[in-house]
Amino acid sequence: MLERMGMALMRRMDPEAAHGLALKALNMGLAPLPGVVTSDRLRTTVAGLNLPNPVGLAAGFDKNATALAPLAKAGFGFLEVGAATPRPQPGNPKPRLFRLTEDRAAINRFGFNNDGMEAIAARLAARPKGAIVGLNLGANKDSDDRSADFARVLTCCGAHVDFATVNVSSPNTENLRDLQGKAALDALLAGVMEARATLRVAIPVFLKIAPDLEMSEIEDIAEVALSSGISGIIATNTTRSREGLRSMYRDEIGGLSGQPLFEMSTRVLAQLSQLTEGKLPLIGVGGVGSAEQAYAKIRAGASAVQLYTALVYGGLSLAAEIVRGLEHLLERDGFANVADAVGTGRSDWL
Repeated sequence: MLERMGMALMRRMDPEAAHGLALKALNMGLAPLPGVVTSDRLRTTVAGLNLPNPVGLAAGFDKNATALAPLAKAGFGFLEVGAATPRPQPGNPKPRLFRLTEDRAAINRFGFNNDGMEAIAARLAARPKGAIVGLNLGANKDSDDRSADFARVLTCCGAHVDFATVNVSSPNTENLRDLQGKAALDALLAGVMEARATLRVAIPVFLKIAPDLEMSEIEDIAEVALSSGISGIIATNTTRSREGLRSMYRDEIGGLSGQPLFEMSTRVLAQLSQLTEGKLPLIGVGGVGSAEQAYAKIRAGASAVQLYTALVYGGLSLAAEIVRGLEHLLERDGFANVADAVGTGRSDWL
């Protein structure tokens, strides 16, 4: 009841202001916090990470790692914060976040607004014990060497996280997606892996890619990922596509997330699953708003999934709801665990 009232209030507010209020409510203990939701069927291992369940919080919700303690009790199996850049930056001018209510979607053009790696590292150092927490690595907009920025953030923050994600797929930093090209990506990942080698613990490193890719580009990314030594791929980030949207905000510049992204991102996921032949774990993101959609991503080839935009419409309690629903679906279809279901429906998306 309290969550529904709070959601109704926030829907009347500016979206970015509402997001800030949601983080404050979390830290004040005003959000539903069921604790870790897990079972033998839900527990899984991804790139060496022992997850209580395969449903994670995507980067962007807690950009500056300010609400880790309550989020660790919200039912997620793992959390990803950031993106963090070497230097603090304000991001793009406001307004830069738009609710597309009719489409169960959002468009953002934040532009990696964050407090910078040093402030975020300090908060990560004090994170709650037992939670699986990763950091999305970004580059400063005005950087002379964006590729080096990713390694710098990992060097600064790597000791305080369980995994890191190289984010070259945000559409809101000019020319950032150019780093997904084969030669540029190969060089960037080599620098990141060199930085990882300096850490006391060699944490898993994931690559987050865009959904707006041709098949040849996906093939190149799979080849580079397999040869680089990274731990897995997160598919996908937001899209520039506006196909089929009804909202008055459909033409706003930025990345589209939410329900309209589900089919596009799941198709890219399935293609990557086929190309990598199970040699790299994949994390499915994009349009996950129900247990059925999380299950579809897993059957398309994802070892775990993440969500964010769906929380705007379903509230934080949606996380535990999806996890419990996923357990029921796995049991219904006779899967003893998550790993047994991975990729079993891939052909439906190819």
